[in-house]
Amino acid sequence: MGDSAEALQNDLRFQGPIDGNVLAAMALARCGVDRMFGVVGIPVTSLATRAVSLGIRFIAFHNEQSAGYAASAYGYLTGRPGVLLTVSGPGCVHGLAGVSNAMVNAWPLVMISGSCDQRDFGRGDFQELDQVEAVKPFSKISVKATDISEIPNCVARVLNSAVSGRPGGCYFDLPSDVLHQTISESEAERLLVAAEEFARREVIPRVPNSQIEEAISLLKHAERPLIVFGKGAALARAEGPLKKLVETTGIPFLPTPMGGRAPPAARSLAIGKCDVALVVGARLNWLLHFGEPPKWSKDVKFILVDICKEEVELRNPHLGLIGDAKEVLESINKEIKDDPFCLGKSHPWVEAISQKAKDNVAKMEVQLARDVVPFNFLTPMRIIRDAILALGSPAPILVSEGANTMDVGRSVLVQTEPRTRLDAGTWGTMGVGLGYCIAAAVASPDRLVVAVEGDSGFGFSAMEVETLVRYQLPVVVIVFNNSGVYGGDRRTPQEITGPYKHDPAPTSFVPSAGYHKMIEAFGGKGYHVESPEELKSALAESFSARKPAVVNIKIDPYAGAESGRLQHKN
Repeated sequence: MGDSAEALQNDLRFQGPIDGNVLAAMALARCGVDRMFGVVGIPVTSLATRAVSLGIRFIAFHNEQSAGYAASAYGYLTGRPGVLLTVSGPGCVHGLAGVSNAMVNAWPLVMISGSCDQRDFGRGDFQELDQVEAVKPFSKISVKATDISEIPNCVARVLNSAVSGRPGGCYFDLPSDVLHQTISESEAERLLVAAEEFARREVIPRVPNSQIEEAISLLKHAERPLIVFGKGAALARAEGPLKKLVETTGIPFLPTPMGGRAPPAARSLAIGKCDVALVVGARLNWLLHFGEPPKWSKDVKFILVDICKEEVELRNPHLGLIGDAKEVLESINKEIKDDPFCLGKSHPWVEAISQKAKDNVAKMEVQLARDVVPFNFLTPMRIIRDAILALGSPAPILVSEGANTMDVGRSVLVQTEPRTRLDAGTWGTMGVGLGYCIAAAVASPDRLVVAVEGDSGFGFSAMEVETLVRYQLPVVVIVFNNSGVYGGDRRTPQEITGPYKHDPAPTSFVPSAGYHKMIEAFGGKGYHVESPEELKSALAESFSARKPAVVNIKIDPYAGAESGRLQHKN
């Protein structure tokens, strides 16, 4: 919640009758919203302006899709709902990308869209759409204020729902006529106070102590225990108790790509041989091979920690602990303190994981040590890794997308601090890059943001480099330019046939495109690099400047693989 005295002082700027725009802005501010992302226009421009006057920072985008991705990432990074504002009709539809991305990743987001006049609905009004029904399949709740008096309660409901239980996207519809209705100051204050009282997070039931004891017993008597944690643990700020559990017990751990700091990789051995797996804030979905053979042992016993009862019931683990990840881990640590156990570095399982990890790292370092020019993916990744690590703490927030670029980056670009990696996530969403960059810079202004993008992924939202420059955000975007999706034209001679055989391949872009010149057009700094020396110089200069920049790296078009590491699905 925001500071009530300060909120009231800001509210007093508006004398006389209060319209729907002002009331909505007041409700958002009173409920603790201090950042919004979106695209203004009919009928929400006044709402955005009023919100800014009440101390809410509004980050204006070129496209609602990117703004929605920003709002979803902001929710993850802060633990508070990211708020997306869109115009009616097409704007709402574009915003669905952000709402659905938030739902699949379980990040808190609220989309607020203007809509057509209620009296004219069904008659073909401007940008008419039944937006409440359109958004329902993609959101936790979808509500509409049919009268100005409903606005504060609706704001409180969607903000509360976004963070209650499993976080996700919620929708609030504001018709044009409601935005222009008015009420008295006293009535507005009464409604706002009532909304503040409603906007409370639900109380999460504590896991019974008997289940905590059972989980500890399973881990203690396991021969090959493993701890797996995902971005749900990061969202719950569970890194403290998680670190304590690992250090106390010596159990090997494995994060999902965005879950947290990764140890040297021994993923296949760890999940293939473990007999008990404590899975914290991670779903047994495609990223974890559904928890099934042949990747996992058929006899593995899962202890699944999740805030969502339905998720636990769906996966049917050996033991389900339904609760907040941080609280559950704290309870486990408290019980272990009275009867401690530790595998020790000489334990056969720990030794096997450690040796495998060392072997994998050694193999990777041999490949990384070579300077390959024209660039493959590994050489520039090593240079970027070293430049990021040299910055120390606070570590930059790394944003990554693209098939080969993201896949290779997951292996090379290590995460050293929690919530400092954003990528395509559970849904494998491409186009999130610039939106995530802007969200990260707004959420963590003390950190540099470094985006490592494939040229295809960058292209989805490249126009938002103007947004970086407009707000002077400390973001350096590094584009791996291999002239297309996966790397340009990879067709066999037999595939180049038909009446349009002279057209560029479906995977091809303009060769060696000058992406760095885009940001220069808006006053940012661009770099074009083709050698290790040029890349090191560009990174040193741009990282030091902490100003908007694009580093355009020319990559061998044949260096990567089609579909990255998901070739079996294409």
